[in-house]
Amino acid sequence: MQSTDQIKEMVKQKYAEIALQDKTENAASCCGSGCCSIETANVMTDDYAQVEGYNPEADLGLGCGLPTQFAKIKKGDVVIDLGSGAGNDAFVARAETGETGKVIGIDFTPAMIDRARQNTEKLGFHNVEFRQGDIENMPVSANTADVIVSNCVLNLVPNKEGVIKDIKRVLKPGAHFSISDIVLEGSLPPAIQEAAEMYAGCVSGAIQKQVYLELIESNGFTNITLQKEKAIHIPDDILSDYLSKEEITQFRNGNTGIYSITVYAEKPTEEKACCAPGCCN
Repeated sequence: MQSTDQIKEMVKQKYAEIALQDKTENAASCCGSGCCSIETANVMTDDYAQVEGYNPEADLGLGCGLPTQFAKIKKGDVVIDLGSGAGNDAFVARAETGETGKVIGIDFTPAMIDRARQNTEKLGFHNVEFRQGDIENMPVSANTADVIVSNCVLNLVPNKEGVIKDIKRVLKPGAHFSISDIVLEGSLPPAIQEAAEMYAGCVSGAIQKQVYLELIESNGFTNITLQKEKAIHIPDDILSDYLSKEEITQFRNGNTGIYSITVYAEKPTEEKACCAPGCCN
């Protein structure tokens, strides 16, 4: 069993490699992991081509949804993109918030930050910035963001509750998030669960859908809404790197489901008082 620090370092190294590639090199990957497939050009990602603000140079094919589509971003909003990569979702968010708003991208891979900043300079944007940091402890003050978005990132983080708690800290009272992520129903085969490349490919770090939603609720968020859900099919030629033919057949015939979901939730305008015995003076 790998430690939290080992998992983080492994993911950081993998995404540092991806940051130096372009989308054509990542196109046949499961969330950009490099586990190439001849069956499909993109296992996880949604099509951004017609989305306002889309910049192909910032799209490394790492997402599993389109959270900005559901994020209710308004002109002038402060938007934070968690795991911002080369800047794809941040630039789309910038098109929504406009010149009067601000977008902050956070990523813990230095090579991704460098690439995102280069893209920002090329585009001439003065209200988009990228900060290196851990999304469990964002380099952002409390009560800063009107909207937080994230695309296929929390599944890579071992301490998912830590991220959810920090999202709540950083959001303004009454503000909200829209996050796309990978979740499971049923259990992954151990060979996939333990595979480093599949972890960096957004699959083996995923948790059960119900547990994911309960984490959000237990941390005090309200109006939790499942905005979109789609089943993810991992092609056989990807699975064959980790499973035998017999194991693939068992996996296909089993009760495991891999899903991309987009979840919306709001931070309450006021925190409820704790009235449990011994909690309040």
